[in-house]
Amino acid sequence: MKKKNAGLIVGAVALAVAGAWYLNRDEGAHAEAKGGPGGPGGKGGMPPVTVNVVAPQRQDVGVELSANGTVTPVRTVDLHPQTTATIRQVHIREGQFVKEGQLMFSLDDRADRANVARAEAQVAQNRATLADLERQYQRSQELSAQGFLSRSATDSLKSQVEAARALVQSNAAAARASQVSASYTAIRAPMSGRVGAIDIHPGALVQPSTSLTTITQLDPIDVSFTLPESALGSVLAAQRAGKVAVQASTGAGDAAAALTGELKFVDNAVDPAAGTIRVKAQFANPQSALWPGQYVSTRITVQTIRDAVVIPQSAIITATNGTFVYVVGEGNEARQVKVARLHGFGEYAAVTGLQGNEKVITEGKQNLRPGGKVRPAGTPAAGARAQGAPASAQKGDKA
Repeated sequence: MKKKNAGLIVGAVALAVAGAWYLNRDEGAHAEAKGGPGGPGGKGGMPPVTVNVVAPQRQDVGVELSANGTVTPVRTVDLHPQTTATIRQVHIREGQFVKEGQLMFSLDDRADRANVARAEAQVAQNRATLADLERQYQRSQELSAQGFLSRSATDSLKSQVEAARALVQSNAAAARASQVSASYTAIRAPMSGRVGAIDIHPGALVQPSTSLTTITQLDPIDVSFTLPESALGSVLAAQRAGKVAVQASTGAGDAAAALTGELKFVDNAVDPAAGTIRVKAQFANPQSALWPGQYVSTRITVQTIRDAVVIPQSAIITATNGTFVYVVGEGNEARQVKVARLHGFGEYAAVTGLQGNEKVITEGKQNLRPGGKVRPAGTPAAGARAQGAPASAQKGDKA
């Protein structure tokens, strides 16, 4: 009986000890949940989220449209002779730059010079005849006044003088025409530019259908490209406001600097099949950096946003409730600010909705909630400072 009572007493004691241990564990868990001493988040419960922050920048932002374009010459001329003749001399070489009016080809002009000489001789003969008739007419007027010559004879001489004067004018025009024909034997540059390939050599017979060479104007030069029809309104508005700057780059590496030109032409119709509008820009090209037929990358600035707030595009969050960013508010709490993207360029975007003095969160925002605690990267955690104090105290105690 005594053994049974002793067993009951031992069991009761064991239950009491187990109950006390369970109650102590439960109180410790509640203390941690409330953020009491020893909890991971201090008074706030959850630990702060480490984030990267940036300060917005204020700057002028150009709204640019990009497109691929093709270099096209302002003018190009395919030279043909205007008469059938033999090439006597070639005064230029392939690839040479020529000036307007420079002699390029000489044709055999012997027959043309003979025709000019004959026409000029005919004019001289007609003028001599006219001079003789004018003298006869003058004498007839004197004799008619004295009654020695009839009036009809005087009128006849007058008609002969007028016919001779008309013949002189006609033959003089024929002489000028022969001189024009003779000028076709000297082929000159109609404009300044670069000469292309030459397949004609001295002694070759040429005719109006024969292509002698081509001349291409390189300075200034055009770049032709297309833009989406949605950009037509902004392009026309920018053109009405003044000069529209266009940049072109050959994309040949870092050494290829972008050239700046001016928008010169907007087509009068949109291509309905492609939904694009064709435009042209003109560039000064003294160093021949742009070459006809070359592909280039173009950028056209249609608007400039003055004093815009610029932030990294990685900071912008698009959700069902709109577009916003997280900023660090008072007490290092995350705060949502709604923004609107005005224009994106590369890694950055110009936005509205920010004052410009905020600390915008760029990394770590995926774990944030409005009002949540944050700790900018590089700032030591409070828990690390608190844990350092007992360690130094323990070292002092040991000392």
